[in-house]
Amino acid sequence: MRKNFMTAVAVAAGLALPMVANAAVVGVSWSNFQEERWKTDEAAIKGALAAAGDKYISTDAQSSSAKQISDVESLISQGAKVLIILAQDTKAIAPAMKAAHDAGIPVIAYDRLIEDPSAFYLTFDNIEVGRMQARAVYAAAPKGNYVFIKGSATDPNSDFLHSGQLEILQPAIDKGDIKVVGEAYTDGWLPANAQKNMEQILTANNNKVDAVVASNDGTAGGAAAALAAQGMVVPLSGQDGDHAALNRIALGTQTVSVWKDSRDLGKNAGEIAAELAKDPMAKVKGEQQFKTPGGNTVNALFLKPIPITKDNLDVVVKAGWITKAELCQGVKKGPAPCN
Repeated sequence: MRKNFMTAVAVAAGLALPMVANAAVVGVSWSNFQEERWKTDEAAIKGALAAAGDKYISTDAQSSSAKQISDVESLISQGAKVLIILAQDTKAIAPAMKAAHDAGIPVIAYDRLIEDPSAFYLTFDNIEVGRMQARAVYAAAPKGNYVFIKGSATDPNSDFLHSGQLEILQPAIDKGDIKVVGEAYTDGWLPANAQKNMEQILTANNNKVDAVVASNDGTAGGAAAALAAQGMVVPLSGQDGDHAALNRIALGTQTVSVWKDSRDLGKNAGEIAAELAKDPMAKVKGEQQFKTPGGNTVNALFLKPIPITKDNLDVVVKAGWITKAELCQGVKKGPAPCN
């Protein structure tokens, strides 16, 4: 299936998108560019494309599935030879995928799965991210009332993460050591929605919550705000290595942020896009086949995440991900390197 599709891509791309001064146009469709981390991803994508001599263009769907479809059509009309799509909704993106397929344009499903066998899936191992989150929270709270603040219901990553979390926590749940007193999906992954969900769960349980497994740093931020309003600090997880989350770890109000160095993800996306622009049938180094929840088989590349806790905060500083000043803002006596 991959070979036939890529052959069609090669023919269509050659006819419809001639190279201009050997520079290919790569279009990126962001689901919501307002989140902190995507700006870091973008810089890495741009860098990789510039190194390959290719051109970057982009759109921001602003959390609208309908707008994302028109955005993709716009990128195609602007001459994109390869598309990188951070899908707002894995199923609603289907018309955009058809438009790309009809135009013979390869698609990289960036960090979020697209239920289409022709899309190349590039992400971190999100099930392992979930395991890492749960391990860190469980180590801090091996018993008690747990809350799951999950990601968007329209993003398959939410369930991948939760499945990893449950791999670690289910034995303690079955044993009765952990009682799940609340769980909710977070519409659009928006921190404000996560905060509302957390507020409602706290109210329903008279604030008797001992740990929160939040699926990313944005939702963790919303949960942390709700907890802070009640004068509460409990073990709390996240992911992405957002600067605000790393500062919360230094302050002691968040337990872990699973760092997925988006510079690596963006660099890989740019390099793969440049490779596919030159040869749509190219095989990506390290790719593997992945069976999706929808029953499709896609070619994928999974990068390795790193859990960041108070015990290894120096890792992100040494990597140049965050400055010591940003990490330690407001910290009077905290973990290294803030002590």
